[in-house]
Amino acid sequence: MRTAIPPQDAERPDRDRRAPSDYPLTDLLARRWSPRAFAETPVEPEKLASVLEAARWAPSSSNLQPWRFLVTRRKTDAFDALRACLARGNQSWTERVPVLILTLADTLLPAKGDKPAAEHAYALHDVGLAVANLTVQATALGLFVHQMAGFRPDEARAAFGIPETFRPVTVLALGYLGDPAALPAELQERERAPRRRKPLRELVFEGAWGEAAGFLEP
Repeated sequence: MRTAIPPQDAERPDRDRRAPSDYPLTDLLARRWSPRAFAETPVEPEKLASVLEAARWAPSSSNLQPWRFLVTRRKTDAFDALRACLARGNQSWTERVPVLILTLADTLLPAKGDKPAAEHAYALHDVGLAVANLTVQATALGLFVHQMAGFRPDEARAAFGIPETFRPVTVLALGYLGDPAALPAELQERERAPRRRKPLRELVFEGAWGEAAGFLEP
């Protein structure tokens, strides 16, 4: 029988938003969530290096490690330039974020022997693995990550002189939790909304497409 992990209750601090999982999760995964309210507190250099070291040790196809990270810190021209590339909705809450990171994928497989350089079909998958490592390590250090697809890649490419073979993938906000009251009203509501996921039976099949996995409870 599965062991349900309870959702946030009234006895927990307002900002403890553990995943209300149906099956047991390691505590780091249960505690991970994506806030928009960040404190202005700078991220210590050793912690910033630690989360990127975690990303470095992610698995990758043929160990090609196609991920790259362009780090910008608040109150620098680079930070302002990257924030300017964000969609308007993301700009509305990132002013206080201490670190913004542009993630990139090397989309070119290197030439090997008589094989010419070719498209790296798994580069985006591998960048995702690296960001997952980064996010779990951040959680272990008391930091939080909010991942954003809402940005303009072409503007980021131009702003930072990114080579054509490298694809901007996402922007990460990294830092410590802040006060939701500092957010616009509509985002305050989203910040406190219940966490939801589709049930596993909609996501996991066994044996054939659409066949419910027998090891999952109804």
